[in-house]
Amino acid sequence: MYKKPSFLDMPAPAGYVPGLGRGATGFTTRSDIGPARTDVAEQAFGGEGAKDEADDTAEDERFRDAENEEGLLFTTANPDAEDEEADAIYDKIDQRMQERRKRQREEREREEREEARRSDLGNQFAEFKSELSKVSWDEWDSLPEAGDMTRKNKRRRREARDELLTSAVPDSLIASRQSGGGGIDRSIDVQPEGATTDFRAISATKGLLLDSSLTRIKGTSDTTAPKVDVQGYLTSLESFDTSNFGDLQNAKSLFASYTKSLPRDPRGWIGLARVEAIDNQMGRAKAAIIKGCENCPKDEDVWLQSISLHTKSQAKSIVREALEYIPGSVKLWREAAALEDDTNSKVRVLEKAIQSNPASDTLWKDLINLHDDREEARALLSKAVELVPLAEDLWLSLARLEDAKNAKKVLNRARKALRVSRAVWIAAARLEEQSTGDAKVVEKLMKKGVQELKQQGGLPERSVWIEEAEKCEAEEATLTCHAIIKAAIGQGIEEEDQKTVWLEDGSTEVAKEKYETARAIYTHALDLYPSSNSLWLELIKLEKDHGTDEALWSVLERAIAECPTTEAFWIMLQKEKARAGDLDAARKVLSEAFKANPNSEKIWLAAAELETENDELVRASKLLARARSEAGTETVWAKSVLVERIRGNLEEALRLVEEGTQLHKSAAKLYIQKGQIYELKGDKQKAIEAYTAGTRQCREFVPLWTSLARMWIGENMEIKARSVLDQAALVNDKNETIWLERVRLEKWSGNSSQAATLLNRALKEVPSSGLLWSEYIWDTPRLQRKKVLIQAVKATDSDSYVICTGARHFWDIGKLQEAQSWFRKAIAKDNDNGDNWLHYYKYLLATKAPQEELDKVVKDFETASPSNGVFWSNFLMDVKNFNRSRTDLFVEAVKKL
Repeated sequence: MYKKPSFLDMPAPAGYVPGLGRGATGFTTRSDIGPARTDVAEQAFGGEGAKDEADDTAEDERFRDAENEEGLLFTTANPDAEDEEADAIYDKIDQRMQERRKRQREEREREEREEARRSDLGNQFAEFKSELSKVSWDEWDSLPEAGDMTRKNKRRRREARDELLTSAVPDSLIASRQSGGGGIDRSIDVQPEGATTDFRAISATKGLLLDSSLTRIKGTSDTTAPKVDVQGYLTSLESFDTSNFGDLQNAKSLFASYTKSLPRDPRGWIGLARVEAIDNQMGRAKAAIIKGCENCPKDEDVWLQSISLHTKSQAKSIVREALEYIPGSVKLWREAAALEDDTNSKVRVLEKAIQSNPASDTLWKDLINLHDDREEARALLSKAVELVPLAEDLWLSLARLEDAKNAKKVLNRARKALRVSRAVWIAAARLEEQSTGDAKVVEKLMKKGVQELKQQGGLPERSVWIEEAEKCEAEEATLTCHAIIKAAIGQGIEEEDQKTVWLEDGSTEVAKEKYETARAIYTHALDLYPSSNSLWLELIKLEKDHGTDEALWSVLERAIAECPTTEAFWIMLQKEKARAGDLDAARKVLSEAFKANPNSEKIWLAAAELETENDELVRASKLLARARSEAGTETVWAKSVLVERIRGNLEEALRLVEEGTQLHKSAAKLYIQKGQIYELKGDKQKAIEAYTAGTRQCREFVPLWTSLARMWIGENMEIKARSVLDQAALVNDKNETIWLERVRLEKWSGNSSQAATLLNRALKEVPSSGLLWSEYIWDTPRLQRKKVLIQAVKATDSDSYVICTGARHFWDIGKLQEAQSWFRKAIAKDNDNGDNWLHYYKYLLATKAPQEELDKVVKDFETASPSNGVFWSNFLMDVKNFNRSRTDLFVEAVKKL
């Protein structure tokens, strides 16, 4: 049967134009030029707009006539609003272009006229030039010669300027100021007939105008006027640049005007004299300061400036004249004494000065300092304190010259005269310390002093007291230092904040290397808080780092007495005793510790460690056997296995491992020791089984995973090793050691591209890992390492591994000074990282450093006793290296690095 096609399958009707029904007129192409035209579209729809061929011919003829716009394209369409708007816009554009062309045309015409005028300027003097031909030779010879008028003109301009600057102010202008205010009336006021001029008012107004001008110069009245600080300008003259001529001339002009305006102000004369002296115009400087002395005879600064500008002989006469005007000037008397050549003359001058100024403690001090005889000085001080009873230094000096008995009397008199002087009380405490050495008496005296100062209202802040304690420490007055701290350290602190504040004070003093003051603070704090472990630990650290062994033992014994249940204090004391070589004392300490802390794991382990380090392995084994029965923790079991391994009893160690894993199924150290024991026995299969069992029970213990992976690598089974590390990464995705092992496995397998990919992923997962950045730095080409090194330092916050790698890079490229500096920075950053020490020592050996430097590094290494580091920690924990000296291990590890 016939099936009618669908609408979309049917052919388009004749003359169909897509979109024409929606208002579209189509678009024009070379193959379809017709339908885009309105007339063709009308023909396609059979409308009235259809035309015949004759009309088309007529249209073509009309298109050729440029003047005939009828019948042009789209003329049949009616114009709408958009067409009218477009026509208006085009009209405006045409008008704008015409205006622009008009301006350009006018500008061009103006330039042409100017050019024509300039070309005609040379012809204006043509007739005068022609007249020159009539001048005779005699007339030419009689013309005067042209001279140099430059200097004359400059002189005339300078004279005119000076006349303008120094001309008097008109009376009419001054009279306008009589009404007050800051402005000047510029209007002309004609004086009526018969009026008289008030010259007194004019004079007063002149003073008002001058004062206003000076005030405006100083910048105190008019904020818009330029401000000049005359006093500050005087003090800044010493920093003048003498090569800058303009600054000197401006300064001279300023001070010259200032002295004319205010001749009684000494600052202007001093400034003018200094500027002239800076300009090496000593004659003018002396003349200026002499005028200053004449105008300001009562000012000592002017006289002192004059003395400094004249010779010694001239200065003596000047100071004599100055003292006639100012006999009470201490500065002038001291200057007069300084001008004398011999001591006797100086003494005579100062004695005369004291007659004029008996209350000047400065003159008394100068006079006393000139006397070498102790008795003469003591007599003068006795007289001085009578005349100047408030001079604290004189009292203290007199007390130092007296014997102990009389010194106490002097200080008692001083306390009555100086009710708010802390220095007198401190001096009394120090005197008591020197005479008796009784700490209780010194503390009692200092406590009384603080109370009295508080009653008199002269109690200083606690920071001032700490500074006084530091001064006493510097002068080795230890008892006074402690007494000051005990009496005043709690001043102004709430009771609940005391402990925290004192801990901060102590750490601050340690940082300032004021160890005795810090010791006093901790001791006083422990008197109030005897059970504070944090305070005891800070004091113990202070004594260990900066004290003696006896002091450290004493502090530890006091700490144990106050805190007997704190195991750390017992262990530290036994270690210090053992380090000193007294094993019996160390064992006794541990015995007492067992009584105070029964069944303590830490005490048992410390006892076993003590015996192991001293090759008493049998005793250590017996101790650990008791420990397993009384405090059978997994750490005790692991220590027991380790001791048996050191003794060489591998079978006993395996038996203990089996028992321990039955009791503690998640004891990771037991599993890893079990694998290590089988490795020593050469049974790799059982070692792998032991490590595998450990990874199942202790999935987050990274050494088990790495040990298992290395076993497979040893068997050339990189696929197995890769699988183990992949499983470890699923459990420990942020662990840098796992990532590093994966990267190095790919390198060992020869997959460098895969290793680089893994390393990039690792840095994204653990961006602050110093180990991973160190690996990345070494994988980078040498020329690009510096840029990567900078990135690593920023990303890891200067990790010690990265700094050490940077040092090795500088060593690699031959920059030895930078390498050594970076090695030291790495050790300072983390001295517990043994790898950094090993690399540094290896560098020193390679660069043939002096033996003294090598010995110092080894000594510092022993003091630091590092235990961390990728290579060093594994080397240190090897059973073969137990009970060997750190020095031997250090040297051997450097060879194997």
